[in-house]
Amino acid sequence: MDTVGTDRHDEREQYAPHGPYEPHDEEHDDLLSELLKPLRLTGVFDSRWHVRAPWAIEGDAERSCAVLHYVVEGDCWITADGETPVALHAGDLVVFPTGTAHRLSDRPERQGVPLKAVLPERQPGTSGEIVIGGSGPESRLLCAGLHYDASAATGLYGSLPWALVLDGAQVDREPLLRDTLRLLADPDRPVRPGDRLITLRAFEMALVLALRPLLRELAGSAASLPLLRHPGISRAVVMMATRFAEPWTIDSLAREVGMSRSAFTAAFRDLVGESPARYLAARRMQEACRLLTETSIPQSAVPARVGYQSAVGFHLAFRKWFGVTPGEHRAGVVRAA
Repeated sequence: MDTVGTDRHDEREQYAPHGPYEPHDEEHDDLLSELLKPLRLTGVFDSRWHVRAPWAIEGDAERSCAVLHYVVEGDCWITADGETPVALHAGDLVVFPTGTAHRLSDRPERQGVPLKAVLPERQPGTSGEIVIGGSGPESRLLCAGLHYDASAATGLYGSLPWALVLDGAQVDREPLLRDTLRLLADPDRPVRPGDRLITLRAFEMALVLALRPLLRELAGSAASLPLLRHPGISRAVVMMATRFAEPWTIDSLAREVGMSRSAFTAAFRDLVGESPARYLAARRMQEACRLLTETSIPQSAVPARVGYQSAVGFHLAFRKWFGVTPGEHRAGVVRAA
């Protein structure tokens, strides 16, 4: 029987087999929370666009970066290769969770200039402005590239649709989101010491506030995000995400959710985008990184806290995952502080 993860564990059977599982609402909420966990931002570049028809701007794919567009005034279209164009109006918000390459324009068929031609410098921690177009109807947008820690992102997050849209009415039903976006879009907001950190966290909050209702909506659509409609795999994801310190095996996970080993492994890879072993390893490494970064617990206590019986096994796994040892990671955080 294979142990899930990079360490060897006691492989005694711990769970009695049972029938298929139907998720409770609170566990659906847990699953949605797991989708939001990679979103601790490491940097943000934001820009304000003042555009008049005709106009079109082509954005490149952004690695380890979510992209957000909020329409302050006017209208525009978003298009991407192989996708149906989507019209946006004042008050609408669109999020590209994984930074898919796309075009914004006044008409869906219009070809545009590359974003890098009008915003050549887009370093996290800076802002920019675009004024482009002709003499037609005007639109104003708030746009941002939200860089997140790639090591914390999972195949589950990567399986989200290319673009997620909240229309103006939906945004208005989230007053904190609406007010945060309006504040961030204000070109006259004052600049004070510490504002970049505040801006970073404000965009982080806006992204989570936007994705929360969007993911709840996706939960009712098997075509949009099939994982949320698969009781066995969705429960397995929640179990590994919240009970990662337990000595899971492929067999015990499959049995816990009422599936055969082969069906469980195949369905997990298909719906989550990676194997159960890699998903669990990612969650354990994410928690280990948090413990080393945000707490003062002894380094020797970390392996057991994240499901490793062997300190050597944990050390090797951590170094393979992050490229540094746990001690080097903690020392680097201390030096940076």
